[in-house]
Amino acid sequence: MSASLLTLDGVSKSFGAVAALRDVRLELAGGQVHGLVGENGAGKSTLVKILAGVHAPDAGTVTLDGQPLRLSGPAEARAAGIAVIYQEPTLFPDLSVAENIFMGRQPLRGLRRIDTAKMRTDAGELFARLGVHLDPDRPARGLSIADQQLVEIAKAISLDARVLVMDEPTAALSGVEVERLFAVTRALRDAGAAVLFISHRFDEVFALCQRITVMRDGRWVSTDPVDALTVDVVVRRMVGREVSAMYPKQDTTVGAPRLQVRGLSRDGAFADVGFTVHSGEIVALAGLVGAGRSEVCRAIFGIDRYDAGEVLVDGVRLSNGDTAAAIKAGVALVPEDRRQQGLVMELSVQRNATLPRRWELARGGLLLGASERRAAAAWAQRLQVKAGRLTDAVSTLSGGNQQKVVLAKWLATKPRVLIVDEPTRGIDVGTKAEVHRLLSQLAAEGVAVLMVSSELPEVLGMADRVLVMHEGRLTADIPRQRATEESVMHAATGQADA
Repeated sequence: MSASLLTLDGVSKSFGAVAALRDVRLELAGGQVHGLVGENGAGKSTLVKILAGVHAPDAGTVTLDGQPLRLSGPAEARAAGIAVIYQEPTLFPDLSVAENIFMGRQPLRGLRRIDTAKMRTDAGELFARLGVHLDPDRPARGLSIADQQLVEIAKAISLDARVLVMDEPTAALSGVEVERLFAVTRALRDAGAAVLFISHRFDEVFALCQRITVMRDGRWVSTDPVDALTVDVVVRRMVGREVSAMYPKQDTTVGAPRLQVRGLSRDGAFADVGFTVHSGEIVALAGLVGAGRSEVCRAIFGIDRYDAGEVLVDGVRLSNGDTAAAIKAGVALVPEDRRQQGLVMELSVQRNATLPRRWELARGGLLLGASERRAAAAWAQRLQVKAGRLTDAVSTLSGGNQQKVVLAKWLATKPRVLIVDEPTRGIDVGTKAEVHRLLSQLAAEGVAVLMVSSELPEVLGMADRVLVMHEGRLTADIPRQRATEESVMHAATGQADA
């Protein structure tokens, strides 16, 4: 094994009564990609923030090149050669790519004026080293998440970062973008950098990493060479139990048509989309990124208006572009982006969980905290939401627990049609199994479930039927017994008859 660049030994961190990290150890070696896996709430994010200088550990030591490292802020972490690439980069949108890379340390010429030409040239050289083509002069606004991450990596290289932390960097990327990011990461590894790669996607972890550390409940569990591990072993260590039924699909009785979509079209998004979801049925809407799946769901729920067609629930036509009417008819939508579209991050867990029912819970026009708390507590218990207090801001929860709050919010309305868009994106394997079990249980109770997912194992494991979209059109309707990865991808690339 290569010499350790950065070491954490006995690191602990608490927030009030909540122990986020307890006696954690981790060694990052130069010239290696080191995977870090664990359930949501395992302490990964807190560990990243300690490396980034956002939090200081309460106990334990952090050493860099064998010397004790004490960071009082992110600037000191960057100066020490530690760079963090987050899942959602935060660039200045109205500045150019080059300006974002050199923000706060722009090259200067006479009279301390910014040397724009040198900044542009240096940025171009950084992208050349990464083997990517990005215009240094283009504004950051409008860049894809993948390109934003490359800007952050270029910034890290410009700072001579030797430790690169990548926190869920592929969650919002397409397959092609993931491969490009991996090529860049391998190049950084080969140049001697120590890379910490955090992901819930085991295929990526096993493909990219040389060693894997597992965390559970804020504690270190194990560190092993990737060749000595299997996915089953890693999952068992993460959750502390066997997850034998990742896709616990119950046999259900399919009833009458519940959701009917007929000839739905919206210019530039989708055209002539028609399908039916029956009571007790889970129907997956599959396809490549940009196929129009989320746009169809938004139109059904009334967020976006459609140009032609109709949507019916239990035979009653819904008004076009009327979300309130959809909710009243028993339709619920768990959106793809829980932070931006599913939750109000500044509000408490209980307020988020009861938002659609606030008038129902009110007495005399007043929403009492006690009734709100009782309603939220029932669903928090049913979905096993791990939260310090229900009055805490929902932003303090892990990603998986935030997803459970979004589900609780809509399940409390007792929907007849539940639309879930990427229900398990960015959550750990244990929580995934819980979400799958819940969806299966709801279908068994007669709810019609429409599930959008980009994960083929999830589609094949949970769906009674698979509807496949390609460039805004339905290209296939595949029953469960005939659905395979090959048949779904064949249709997703436009090679199947509708």
